[in-house]
Amino acid sequence: MAEKPKLAIYWAASCGGCEIAFVNLHERFLDAAAAFDLVFCPCLLDTKRREVEALPDGSIAVTLFNGAIRTEENAEMARLLRKKSRLLIAFGSCAHEGCIPGLANLSGTDQLLRTVFLDNPTLDNPQAILPAAISPVPEGELTLPPLLDRVRTLAQVARVDYAVPGCPPEPERIWEVVETLARGGELPPPGSVIGAGTLSVCDDCARKKGDKRVERIYRTFEKCPEPETCLLEQGFICMGIATRSGCGAPCPDANMPCTGCYGPPEGVADQGAAMASALGSILDPGDCRGLNEEEIAQRVASLVDALPDYAGTFYKYSLAGSILGGRVRR
Repeated sequence: MAEKPKLAIYWAASCGGCEIAFVNLHERFLDAAAAFDLVFCPCLLDTKRREVEALPDGSIAVTLFNGAIRTEENAEMARLLRKKSRLLIAFGSCAHEGCIPGLANLSGTDQLLRTVFLDNPTLDNPQAILPAAISPVPEGELTLPPLLDRVRTLAQVARVDYAVPGCPPEPERIWEVVETLARGGELPPPGSVIGAGTLSVCDDCARKKGDKRVERIYRTFEKCPEPETCLLEQGFICMGIATRSGCGAPCPDANMPCTGCYGPPEGVADQGAAMASALGSILDPGDCRGLNEEEIAQRVASLVDALPDYAGTFYKYSLAGSILGGRVRR
């Protein structure tokens, strides 16, 4: 019997949702297992790092790498799996664009540690102990991988062949990718996004679209959306207009605005900038005749003040991979 191609699934700074989405292939998971030899997956197998290191370079056919690069260990594993894999795929939004962990780039690592371990009101830490790279204990030394200065995407530390977007990717799209890889189907040029569309979520969304003029921005708890009208036209910040299609628009279908997890559409370099531009073109400050520039600016500011967190809204999933990068300036 011919040896099956090897598959690795690895998680870095992530929540585990991408693994759950993969298992949500349901009975197709058995088809994937029949097509590939799963050799490395920390949440399913007890394969050790040294065993991966012992594999010949390029012996893993495909690695689905999910999670952002937050620690030195994350970066080391990314480079190791790049070396051992013929195809390295950024699997899910964290690996692709940094996702929620990437919002940490708005703060320095010292500030993050202080917030989590010292200033959190639910903590009892009278000795103000912070995690250390090396901690002596009676049995020897305990080590933790140091935090990097900022969260990076997978492509910022290793060459990536393809990206599968989503937080997490939809199982149907995962299967399309796995099936194509299993049968040796034709893939787009390296660097492409696979398992997704090329247009925007608006093209997947069945809601009725009309004249987009927004007189007020609402947060989701402030009113119940109408079930059939475009959410953006109702004043809710729906990122669908600046987000890649392919998910099937499940959030708008459930009466919730798209938050942008599939990243920017084809040809859009920066999702947050695209959304800010789109929003700027549809905000309606009302009749401004007779007002000076300062008064008009104040009206516009009063509209956007309804957004409590610009970065967390426009760059919720994409800050680390955006043109901003989220670098803290002191």
